[in-house]
Amino acid sequence: MQVKKTWKQVDGVLLLDKPHGMTSNDALQKARRLFSAAKGGHTGTLDPLASGLLPMCFGEATKFSADLLDADKTYEAVLKLGVTTDSGDAEGEIVATAAVDVENSDISRVLPQFTGPILQIPPMHSALKRNGRPLYELARQGIEVERAPRPVNIHAIECLAFAGDTLTLRVACSKGTYIRVLAADIGRALGCGAHLAALRRTVVGDLDLTRAVTLDQLAALDESERAGHLLAVDALLQGLPRVALGADAADRFVHGNPVDLASGLGGKIRVYADERLLGIGEPGPDGRLWPRRVVHSAT
Repeated sequence: MQVKKTWKQVDGVLLLDKPHGMTSNDALQKARRLFSAAKGGHTGTLDPLASGLLPMCFGEATKFSADLLDADKTYEAVLKLGVTTDSGDAEGEIVATAAVDVENSDISRVLPQFTGPILQIPPMHSALKRNGRPLYELARQGIEVERAPRPVNIHAIECLAFAGDTLTLRVACSKGTYIRVLAADIGRALGCGAHLAALRRTVVGDLDLTRAVTLDQLAALDESERAGHLLAVDALLQGLPRVALGADAADRFVHGNPVDLASGLGGKIRVYADERLLGIGEPGPDGRLWPRRVVHSAT
């Protein structure tokens, strides 16, 4: 007889090192079961091809998962030169091959062309929708539609290794950057074509892969040891300015009322009282701080 799973309230952030070959949702569900967390979500999808940092939110932390979607990210990308695929990565069909006649000087010349603000054409093999249908569904039917270029920002590209037909790069970029499109464009600029052979995400916002844990490591721990890998609910918010409120103002804030705000602050602001996170607020037209999302335990 199968024992019914007992779920519980778990609040916190898990930095997971997602394995290659697993969807982000499958990784989330496995992590949720390990923690018996009643509620969970992740902060942006990693393709099954990719591994690396996948921040996960449990309980009250899920209220702030969207705040990490806009964060900058850093990847280590392995490019296979001389082979172009229809999807831009190793899962696609090969559409062209070419000899690789590339020197280190060529890489040093080409990489700066892709730093700073650039335009990318989203791939057909993507979840973007056209008339309600994901583009990848159209691509599987051999249909290609026009896609408008999108602005992204490549903050830095560093060559980590180059040997034969394999080029390994570290890419720091803005949200919405398609690394497989970048790989194909770099291959085109080198004159031999390329596709993304492997991808590993190492940084999301202020969060770093060095603090992450794998599913296998979690599974080998007992419940108390496992809980030690959970970060505080506000781990996703460390890049936001901070405001501390007194008792009266804190009570007003958590009940949906605005409070006075020092001048000079704007955008999203994390709000505390006695070192306890109350939620996120934003300045209103009246200059006061209005609650936008409040932690349930603070009410």
